[in-house]
Amino acid sequence: MKKRDFLKITGLAGMSGLSIGLKAAPSPKSTFPPHRQTFNMSGYAAPKIDTVRIGYIGLGNRGGGAVKRITHLENVEVKAICDIRPEKAAAAAKAFEGTSHSPQIYSGSADAWKKVCERDDIDLIYICTPWSLHTPMAVYAMEQGKHAVTEIPAANTLADCWKLVETSERTRKHCMMLENCCYDFFELLTLNMARQGYFGEIVHVEGAYLHDIVDSFFKKEARYDNWRLRENLRNGNLYPMHGLGPIAQILDINRGDKMDYLVSMSTNDFAIAPRAHALATTDPDFKEFAGKTFRGNHNTTTIRTNKGKTIMLQHDVSSPRPYSRIHLVSGTKGIAQKYPLDGERGRISQGHEWIADTEYQELEKKYQPEIVKRIGELAKKVGGHGGMDFLMDWRLIDCLRNGLPLDQDVYDAAAWSSIVPLSIESVANRSNSVDVPDFTDGAWKKNEPVDISMAEGGNTRVKS
Repeated sequence: MKKRDFLKITGLAGMSGLSIGLKAAPSPKSTFPPHRQTFNMSGYAAPKIDTVRIGYIGLGNRGGGAVKRITHLENVEVKAICDIRPEKAAAAAKAFEGTSHSPQIYSGSADAWKKVCERDDIDLIYICTPWSLHTPMAVYAMEQGKHAVTEIPAANTLADCWKLVETSERTRKHCMMLENCCYDFFELLTLNMARQGYFGEIVHVEGAYLHDIVDSFFKKEARYDNWRLRENLRNGNLYPMHGLGPIAQILDINRGDKMDYLVSMSTNDFAIAPRAHALATTDPDFKEFAGKTFRGNHNTTTIRTNKGKTIMLQHDVSSPRPYSRIHLVSGTKGIAQKYPLDGERGRISQGHEWIADTEYQELEKKYQPEIVKRIGELAKKVGGHGGMDFLMDWRLIDCLRNGLPLDQDVYDAAAWSSIVPLSIESVANRSNSVDVPDFTDGAWKKNEPVDISMAEGGNTRVKS
């Protein structure tokens, strides 16, 4: 063999060896059980319920507001209200004074909520308890033949996400996560605009929960059993749903596209631990937090979809900053962004500058969803985060009464909630990518998007 040929061959071999040596370590893969869909809950229309009979579990901040809102709707009966704290149950009962509702109160026992689920005169269980209770309560409600809706997140672990999916499919009962931001007016407007092609092909979306609420973790009057602080012992995006819900619907996630994998990164914690550790030395209620490590101040999670779209989510509840959910929608023809707020509305553009107020008003008239035209002004008067809470409740009841598919199903509840444990896994593994499970077992390829604009139904009356 000639010398130059030998050097060429050995050089190529050396380069090959170098390439192998530089190959990245394999990314961690979240393990989850194989799932074969037994019944597709996407687009499922349960039998009509003319008068929806409801049981509420959890009557603190969110539950207390929910029972007040429901008194404004006809064709509902509140049969039971439940909270482990008798004083919260008694306070919630006052919301029904002078109304047609006379719910039975359940309280004082950690298992009192099960008795509510077991009643045979209830159609819907409405869950507003601490996060760790959402899945077991929703699963038990469905197993007792009830539809279940729950505050966010619907699940804290991947195992719980699968429990919700499998139980909903087996019982054919709805399981919806109460993501109220899907019903905010600008989010509904941009959803309708995206569906009608105003932004062209959607390329990238962003959402967030940036909200300085760290004081509430430590105020005795604002906490119960320190559960919210305890949740923050995990490091990741612990509350992605407010930002993710509306943009996932815009991307038709689970209905034409799906989330494939994510990468998540957190800063160190510069806010929670110092306060928790200081309190642990003086207040017995905080002893369990002595020396513990908390989630970072700020988390950024990026997601790539099967169709090559990207999602950016951010989470920060312990830094001093103005409230923001970002809500950015970027397409080949235009863009929309809500925060920072421009007065009381978001911003829209199809070029280098945001459109003027007059043009925005014309777009708002053209693309305003029917649900906002019909119920929007009344929702603002009833309240609940500017009216979106009432829109969410009204739409839920209207779908159940008319036998329509719910706007968000169990696959949405599982997929959106799964970002919590998946982000924790990615952060713990130097921000390596982590696969997002397909909770639909491939049905996302054929599932149809839900028309949240109220094309059908709409006959549920609101009390004057």
